[in-house]
Amino acid sequence: MKLGKINRLSIVDSSFTSILTTIAPPPKALYYIGALPEKRPTVAIVGSRRPTPYGIEVTRQLAYDLAKAGVTVISGLAYGIDAAAHKAALEAGGTTIAVLANGLHRVYPTAHIGLARDIIQKGGALISEMPPGEDARAYHFLARNRIISGLADAVVVTEATDRSGTFSTATHALTQNKELFAVPGPITSLLSVGANKLLKQGAHPVTSAQDILERIAPSYIVAAPEPLGDTTEEHLIITLLKKGVRKGDELQQQSMLSPQVYLQTLTMLEIKGIVRPLGGDRWSL
Repeated sequence: MKLGKINRLSIVDSSFTSILTTIAPPPKALYYIGALPEKRPTVAIVGSRRPTPYGIEVTRQLAYDLAKAGVTVISGLAYGIDAAAHKAALEAGGTTIAVLANGLHRVYPTAHIGLARDIIQKGGALISEMPPGEDARAYHFLARNRIISGLADAVVVTEATDRSGTFSTATHALTQNKELFAVPGPITSLLSVGANKLLKQGAHPVTSAQDILERIAPSYIVAAPEPLGDTTEEHLIITLLKKGVRKGDELQQQSMLSPQVYLQTLTMLEIKGIVRPLGGDRWSL
């Protein structure tokens, strides 16, 4: 597997990585494939490897909107929240950075080779402090987390248990004086215990990308036009999505559109960029 040339640099060789001189301990060197961003802001989005549909949806919404606004999205290429953040940033036409715990001679997990290739081809990069040939060990992942938070201007936890490795990233964010955000979740969900705990400890609550931009980059805030739809059918589906209906069969039933008209309308809304698929026949604005 070869995704491109593996470059080596000192963290002071790039304006993007020089911020790592302030973390403890700073990496002695970094390796990367792709292109390092030339500007900020950057936001790290992290969370569970086994998220709920709610966690996936809020992650995708935040990552998409941040990337659309010009923010570089950082995560760890893991299953779940990490992958959702990377994919949404790419779908928005933005830049995303994946920080790996192993050397860049391979992609881990291997199921994300295609995602890693997309990240590089669309202007982002894979980064690691591990030299090529070094496979990941358990403690490498915890060490990697300090780099994820260290490269970011803000860290967002979208969904995690209170025993999640995500907490190490949140802890690093606090010791590095980064802005820490958490997405409020249902109190009945084990996967919201971690984020809700961080909120009780003082993390900023986040319900939209604007909440983050207001703190780290107010000049990046652009009011988005309210989606209305060009037809009565489009307006029906948009209204249902605004009310929180996500499943395709429920959208079709509650809109009272025939299956054929519903599918045609949904396809047009997707082509126009008004709705986005969440996977599993679930949809969002």
